[in-house]
Order: sequence, then structure tokens, then C-alpha cells
Amino acid sequence: MKDTLLDAVRRYAEAHADPAGIARTPIPGLTVIRATMPSGLDYAISRPLVALVVQGSKQVAMGDQTFTLGAGDTMLIAADVPTVSKVMRASIAAPYLSLVLDLDLAVIAELMVEMKTAPVANMAPIRVESTDAEVSDAALRLVRLLERPASVPVLQAQHVREMHYWLLTGCHGTVIRRLGYPDGHVRRVARAVAMLRTEFAQALRVEHLATVAGMSPSSFHQHFRAVTSLSPLQFQKQLRLIEARRLMIAEGVSASGAALAVGYESVPQFTREYRRMFGLPPVKDAKTARRWAEAAE
Repeated sequence: MKDTLLDAVRRYAEAHADPAGIARTPIPGLTVIRATMPSGLDYAISRPLVALVVQGSKQVAMGDQTFTLGAGDTMLIAADVPTVSKVMRASIAAPYLSLVLDLDLAVIAELMVEMKTAPVANMAPIRVESTDAEVSDAALRLVRLLERPASVPVLQAQHVREMHYWLLTGCHGTVIRRLGYPDGHVRRVARAVAMLRTEFAQALRVEHLATVAGMSPSSFHQHFRAVTSLSPLQFQKQLRLIEARRLMIAEGVSASGAALAVGYESVPQFTREYRRMFGLPPVKDAKTARRWAEAAE
């Protein structure tokens, strides 16, 4: 019987998924996601990635836009943008399964030189399309490689490169090409985003972030919002709140402890901003999220 992407992803997820349904792989940036029941809301500031849904369905929202992904769909997130997502259709018999690959900007840039592609105008950072046949075939080869651990160090680079090539030539290629220009606004903003992700608990001045991005403060602020949909301050605040929520849910840290850990000096301010973002005060939201997690185990 011919092996399919669903077969390969299911096997890997069943063998390697942790209690949260995440199956990390030895290939950097490649993850398999599994859920056996519909989920609560998951808040994140996503990195540039592609997600291939092979079973079940998921809903992803960014701002006032909502996208629904079903089996056979691929979602592209082409910038560091805030998303709210939830698994819509999943069961023990037919779990939600998806393959997620972080986009490698260096590989994209290298391929674009060889492919002699031209710059493109700005486009929406999130798109959902039917998975191209070539992308599905490349993904299957990538997942099947995981079943041969000794081959992974030798062959992973060319398999990942092939996957990026077919993504660039497929339905998402036009948007992905924006990530390949080292001096483009997306790549410049990405330098500042990288600093924000590692130092979000610190006080970071916009002028310093603009210097990291190689822009004037006014130009940086404009392009940062255009790429991420947020101002630098809003981006940092969401990173802090998302990490605080993770600390409370996954590690049992108190609300005040989480607030201090992510850089808040005022717990009341933290509580106000947390409720504004997540819809519930910290303690109540953490309890609700833990109940969801326990029900899924």
C-alpha cells in the first residue's frame, strides 16, 4: 500500500508527541502537532512558517481576519504576527494532525538567487491555500526521513531545501519571496523582532531597535507596524503576556511571580493588561487553560 503524508505524520505523532501534543523532530524548525479533541484558545506571536494540515481542522485569527484550515490545506505565516488559534475538529479516532516548518530565510535567499526571482510588493502576511502536490510530496519525504535517524544528519539539509524550493514555486511563493531580500523591510524588521523575542523582559528603546534594524526611528516604527500589525511597544507587551501565561499554565508560577518574571513592575497593571488581552484575569484564565490541558490528556 502506498504511504501517504497522513500515514507518516500519524506514525511520528503517535510515537513522539508529548502530553501537549507537540512532537519535536531532530530536524531544526520541523514539528508535528497532534490533538485528540477540540482545544481552547492558543495565543502566540508566530514566526514565519508553513503549516500543512493533514487531518482535522483549525481556526486561526489575526486581527479581524479569521482563517479556517482543513485537511489538505497549507497556511503560510510570512511575518512575526500575533495570532489566536484553536483546534476545531479532532478526536481520539481521528486526531488533528499538522506538520509545521519554520521558514529558513537564508535558504530562501539562496534559492532566490539561483532562481533569479524579482522583488514583490507587500502582501498579506497570512494566507491559506490548498497544498500543492509537489509540497505534499516533499513533506512526505521529509517526514519519512525521520524514520531513518542515521540518515537525518546527512540528508536533512537537502530535504529542507527541496521543501523551500517547492514552496517558492507554488501558490505561496509570491509572499515567501518577500523574506528572501536581506535589505528588504521584512528582513530588517526581523532583526529587531529577534532582539525583542530574547530581551522582551528588558526596557528597550525604540531608537535602539531602529538602529538594530538599520532604519531611522520614524521609518522603523512605520515598517514595524506594516510587517507585524503592531507597534514595537505593543509587540513587546504581547510577548510578555504570552510568556507570563505560559509560566502560569505550564510551570504553575503565581500571577505576581509571572508578572515580575516578564518585566512588569506593577502587578495591578499586569492584571489589567492580561485581562484586556485574554478576556479573563490571570488566575482564572490559568485555571481554565489547565482544565483544557488535563481533559486532552
